[in-house]
Parts: sequence; structure tokens; C-alpha cells
Amino acid sequence: MGISVCMATFNGEKFIKKQILSILDELENDDELVIVDDCSNDNTTELINSFNDDRIKLYINKTNQREIYSFNKAISYAKNKFIFLSDQDDIWMKGRVLKMKQKLNNYYLVTSNFTWINEFDEDIKIFHDGVNEKQSKNNIKNIIDIYFGKTNYYGCAMAFEKNLLNIAFPIPKNVESHDLWLALVANILSKNIHINDNTLLKRNHSSNVTSTISNRSILKKINSRLIFSLNILTIFKRIFLYKIK
Repeated sequence: MGISVCMATFNGEKFIKKQILSILDELENDDELVIVDDCSNDNTTELINSFNDDRIKLYINKTNQREIYSFNKAISYAKNKFIFLSDQDDIWMKGRVLKMKQKLNNYYLVTSNFTWINEFDEDIKIFHDGVNEKQSKNNIKNIIDIYFGKTNYYGCAMAFEKNLLNIAFPIPKNVESHDLWLALVANILSKNIHINDNTLLKRNHSSNVTSTISNRSILKKINSRLIFSLNILTIFKRIFLYKIK
């Protein structure tokens, strides 16, 4: 009943050591941290290897493939029942694993809230909608929120039970983000749960500015919603095929 933490890295030398330390502090001996590096040209992989910890499994892409490919690959290597997603530059808060894992007894996906920090680990104010535990089972509303670009679901704040992958995996190449795809699948399956607690410190810096639907051009918004519609069709097709197996 252990956990696998899946991380995609690229040129993350500035913050990755703190993040890995905070993750390892939450892991048991049978847990693992699966890292797929996307051809970093800095000291990211050297820093990862310097931990010399058997729980860390590092894989390096032969060519730069971007985030969705790398997370797909990391998830495919995960051996444990519970899978946590992780960015390379955040900091996990103590008790995060236990708090989120307990919620996965009856659900496939749990999403928490977080606190924004800057590059100096200082709290900063950045607006995001976040998740509300009372809205967990309001699946239609949650799906509509995703459609209209509300900032509820972040992969770094997610953990899921491996059964979710029966429908969610592999993550399609055309999705805009792996986190919204997983949230969409879990809500359609009515296996989604939120927790109000903050379980990590999410870092904001010049290299990780998140683009949301609200600040995109009209053409990009239209394209985003077309992709959303295609994703819905893909999920229902997979559900149908899974049921007739």
C-alpha cells in the first residue's frame, strides 16, 4: 500500500534539492520517487544522483519531450498503489502524505490547496480559486469550472489511486495539462475528493508562470475549449471500452 511520487524535471537545479528533501522526509522505505528528466542542461541530474537514495529512480529522456510526455513516462514506471504528483521546485509540508492518502480509501483522486511562496521561500499573494471540500461531489460544477478555466486543480496538489489509470492512462498528447485531464476523469467517474488543507508550498518564479484561460487570446480560448470537448469524448470512449473488456 506504498506510494510512488512522480516528478518531471527540466533545468531545476535552483530549487530541486529542497523539494526532494521535503519529499523523502514523507516517504517510507518501500515508497519511491520516480523522476523523469527532460534533457536538463544544468546540474539537475547531478543533484538528484547526489542523494544516493535507493528510493529515487531517475530516468532521462533521450530528447526533450516536454512535461506531459515526462509525466506519462514517470507514471508508467510507478509501482505502488498510490501515486503523488510533484513539481521540481515546490516544498512539501509535513504530514502531506498521510493526510491525502487517507482520503483515497473511497476515491480515485484527491486534490488539496497550497500556499504560494517566492524564490526566497517567503509567502506571497497570488489569486487562485483553489478547491473546496464541500464541492467535491458536485462533479458537474467541477467540470464546468474546468471548462471555464477556473484555477482549482493543480497537479502538484494531487494524489490518486492507481485504479484511476484504467481510464486516465495514457494521458493524451493533445491535453493542455495533465492535472486538468486527471481532474476531468475523476469528476466524470464521480471519484473525486477535495481537502481544504494546504499540503505544500508552491513556488512562483520567472520560469514557471502558469497560463490560464482567462488571460489568453480569443483564438487560444476557442482552441482550449475544443480540446476540452475532445477530451470529454475520449474519456467516455475509454469508459465504454473498459466496461466491455
